Amino acid sequence: MTQTIADVEIHPRLTTRLPAELLHPERLLWTSRELAGLTRHVTAELTGPLSELLHFDAEQRWWARLALTDGVELWLLSWLPGQHTAPHDHGGAAGSFTVLQGELAEEYRYPGGPIRRRTHLAGEGIGFGAGRAHQVTGAGTTPSASVHAYSPPLVPTRQYRTLDEVPSEIPPLPAILDR
Repeated sequence: MTQTIADVEIHPRLTTRLPAELLHPERLLWTSRELAGLTRHVTAELTGPLSELLHFDAEQRWWARLALTDGVELWLLSWLPGQHTAPHDHGGAAGSFTVLQGELAEEYRYPGGPIRRRTHLAGEGIGFGAGRAHQVTGAGTTPSASVHAYSPPLVPTRQYRTLDEVPSEIPPLPAILDR
């Protein structure tokens, strides 16, 4: 399903559109600011190709991995109004998302802090550090889509019943083993 190009896996329908250099395969850890720049760039520059990949499913949220390196993973997600994630953190990874179309509502919390709410419209996004837990929901009356990035990649999320359950301290990342 993906094509490997010099330590970079890229979705086969994007191999000519998503340059491997944009994914900096030599970078093993991205900051939340770098991740936000990546999702903003991909969303702005690949709107057409990403829109062609999109699929909406009334039964469950849909997603496709766009790219993977040793330092970052990049995803495209679709949301029908009301579809949502469970409250979760990203296991100690930094992250980012930018809305491709529609709008997303986000409830989020940093350990020990209050639960906050924010709406992200098309073209808007956010980078966040390892301690942020959130729940994201397709908002508005039309389908939404977003591009997400995480570093380090492939770190399991931790789910909660509610954001009130987020511990006062997010456990650190597991040791990253040489690959």
